[in-house]
Amino acid sequence: MRLTIATLIGGLVMFFWGAFAHMVLPLGNMSMRAPLDETRLLDTMRTALPQEPGIYVLPYFDMATRGDDKAVQAYVAKTEANPYAFIVYQPQGRNPMAMGHNLFHQWLSDTLAALLVALVMLRAGASFSRGLLIGLAFGVFTWLSLSVPFWNWYRFPAPFTFGYLIEQAFGWLLAGAAMGWWLSRKRA
Repeated sequence: MRLTIATLIGGLVMFFWGAFAHMVLPLGNMSMRAPLDETRLLDTMRTALPQEPGIYVLPYFDMATRGDDKAVQAYVAKTEANPYAFIVYQPQGRNPMAMGHNLFHQWLSDTLAALLVALVMLRAGASFSRGLLIGLAFGVFTWLSLSVPFWNWYRFPAPFTFGYLIEQAFGWLLAGAAMGWWLSRKRA
C-alpha cells in the first residue's frame, strides 16, 4: 500500500507540475514560432507530404543510397544549401482543446514513471533527502537520454532543450521529495 500511495503521489506531483510548467511558465513553448504564411505552408504539406502520419526530415536522405558516393555528395550539397525541418505530421486535424485523452495518457505515463522511481527509492532506502536526489537523478536522466539526443541529431533548439531540462529535473525533484517523504514515514 505504501508503494501504491507513493506512486500516486509521484504521478500526481509530476502531472500537476507539468501542467503548471506548460500553462503558467513558458517551458512548454520555448522556441515554438508561428510560420510567416501558415495557410500556404499547410496547403503545401497537404500536397507535398504523403497523407499518412509520420516524421519527415527535410532534406531527406534515402538510407538505401548510403553506399553510393554520388548520392551522398548530392545530399550533403542539398543540406548545405537548404533549410532543415523536422516535421511531425498528422494529415487529419483534431480539436486541440478536446484533450481528455491526452491528459489521461500524461497522468498514466507520469504515474508509471513514478512507480519506477518509487521502486528504486525502496531499494535505496527511502528518505526525504534520498527521494529528492533520486528524483533529480531521474529527471536529469530523462533529459540526457531523450532531449539531448534530439538536440544533437535532429537540431531541436537549445532553449527548447534547456526548458525540458528544467521541466524534468525540477518536476522529478519535487516528485522524488514527496515520494521519499511518504515512503520514509513510520507506520502507525
